[in-house]
Amino acid sequence: MTPKESLGLFGEKLGMTQIYDQDGQVIPVTVVKLEKLFVTQVKTQDTDGYNAIQVGFCEVKKRKLTKAEFSHLEKNKLPAFKYLREFRINDPSQFKVGQEIDLSAFEDVEKVDVTAQSIGKGFQGTVKRHNFSRGPMSHGSKSHRLPGSIGAGTTPSRIYKGLKMAGNMGNKKVTVKKLKLVKIDKDKNLILIKGSVPGPEGRMISIKPSITKWNSN
Repeated sequence: MTPKESLGLFGEKLGMTQIYDQDGQVIPVTVVKLEKLFVTQVKTQDTDGYNAIQVGFCEVKKRKLTKAEFSHLEKNKLPAFKYLREFRINDPSQFKVGQEIDLSAFEDVEKVDVTAQSIGKGFQGTVKRHNFSRGPMSHGSKSHRLPGSIGAGTTPSRIYKGLKMAGNMGNKKVTVKKLKLVKIDKDKNLILIKGSVPGPEGRMISIKPSITKWNSN
């Protein structure tokens, strides 16, 4: 199973703390509470055109789901899951509906890629959002933090797409690669990842084995 076609984990970001290694060095870590994953659907090349498994997690009340979502789970006598996600795999025959995904796939993993929705920072100007330089701060200047010209009036008589301007900052899907997996606590269902991960505390994040080449750093 290649890194691009492998199982992953989902969990709630609890926050950051620090631990000590065997040499007494301080390691800053992010603590993630893992969710129990259950297989809700097995997809094959013959039935769906690709091999994958669908997993569900975070059980909620039935009224929280749409009729389509609830019927999809009810026909297999599964609980009402808030989230449904997919993992591309090579051999889906080793999974069956209702099976719980354990942490055995992460026993030999050293580096992980973490994906989450980044913290939203609201509407911001070009200086903060795109690191623009400010104008002169003297009394005669009237363009201290203004974006400046955004294009000629006659040609092209429009603004090009992708121009860096003021707007909403943050709140985007972000992936941080090659973070060191420090520890997995199976008893408390916690995972410790070195450094910071995207998103605020309480945000659901995705953790997968790193798809980039590992090294000793």
